[in-house]
Amino acid sequence: MTPELENLFSFLRFPSISTDSNHAADVRACAEWLVAKLTGMGLATQLHETPKHPVVVARNEHVAGRRTVLIYGHYDVQPVDPLDLWTTAPFEPVIRDGRIWARGSTDNKGQMMAHVLGVEKTLRENQGLPVNLIFLFEGEEEIGSPNLASFLLHHCDELKCDVIAISDTGMVAPGVPTLGYGLRGIACCEVILRGPKGDLHSGLFGGAVANPATAMARLISSLHALDGRVAIKGFYDRVRPLEAWEHEMWKNLPGVSDGDFLSVTGSPGLFGEPGYTSAERTWARPTAEVNGIGGGYQGEGSKTVLPAEAFAKLSFRLVPDQSPKEIMEQVQSHLEWHCPPGVEVEVRVGHDGKPYATDPNSKYGLAAQAALKASFNAEPVLIREGGSIPIVQTFRDILGSDTLLLGLALSDAQIHAPNENFPVENFEAGIRLNQALLKELAL
Repeated sequence: MTPELENLFSFLRFPSISTDSNHAADVRACAEWLVAKLTGMGLATQLHETPKHPVVVARNEHVAGRRTVLIYGHYDVQPVDPLDLWTTAPFEPVIRDGRIWARGSTDNKGQMMAHVLGVEKTLRENQGLPVNLIFLFEGEEEIGSPNLASFLLHHCDELKCDVIAISDTGMVAPGVPTLGYGLRGIACCEVILRGPKGDLHSGLFGGAVANPATAMARLISSLHALDGRVAIKGFYDRVRPLEAWEHEMWKNLPGVSDGDFLSVTGSPGLFGEPGYTSAERTWARPTAEVNGIGGGYQGEGSKTVLPAEAFAKLSFRLVPDQSPKEIMEQVQSHLEWHCPPGVEVEVRVGHDGKPYATDPNSKYGLAAQAALKASFNAEPVLIREGGSIPIVQTFRDILGSDTLLLGLALSDAQIHAPNENFPVENFEAGIRLNQALLKELAL
């Protein structure tokens, strides 16, 4: 095994699950491992405390007149449940079929470590970097980065930079270098419907009082029209339409056809807002999704009960120029207006993040495209991302810097799911990409 892979495997072995308080010590140990790694590379490194998990910042010796590049990543990972669906242990990385299998291998430890090792290689070969570099690594991305905005505000002067680079996104297909120039935003909430003061016998009371589970099904069905469009009043009012060049570029990209979506997802058919391809729906159109729903008896066999309450967890992916706050106000109004009779509705607002878009053909965007081409020996493609990285717009708001999204993940990486994986060749390409990127950005 190469030294680079040994470094990554050591990093992957930390069960740094940020959402689980039982793993708080593991998250900290992972941060401390990073501090030791970066310090050993000759970078000035600090571990900064936050109300939850630490932020790690490292930098080289800054030289006046050079461009300053900030590289962001996150060392926390998602939970591993259901554990029995993993082929191998999630925190014991293995290489199989040319891929690294472990939780965090793609999201985000593998992509992030490629940048760290790219910097290490350049420092070893050139005794310095061509730019002023800042590494900023957090341990709370998977829980919505609740403390990072405050950290940026308190340290904005020392984190000022010309441009930010993040590899926490995807490639459209193997071997196809991909520059992301947009991210969807997000707004989340939980809906609770309450009926009787306790569960009731469905024979004695069914038909006399409203069933919250039935009411929830009706309420959820009101979110969409039959053709798949979101039926919330005003939901599409601020949506920025696709540019003509985006429509033309995306319809010919490899790996994102409707057939590819069927193959990757294993779904029996596609469904969504009419008039758009699957890629356009996921990259440039807003959505409303039910992430979880429940109420009443969940055990084996029957229990003829009328539940006292039911719940649903909802998320809304947003596009430029939608506002998470405004969308959530529309959602609350919709849910309250469409709440069936006989139950009471409560909406608990969750985390959110703004959508993001930048010009992929700016001077920094062109530098990123040149670095991608050099690293993969192929012309890069330009896409928006369907996922959300809320901190990207926060970087712009606080630091005034745009972000380059240099994805190394593949669509079948199983991010957030059992058997997460990362191609070894993408990890190695990411190391080359870091070296090429810093060189291009220095020009």
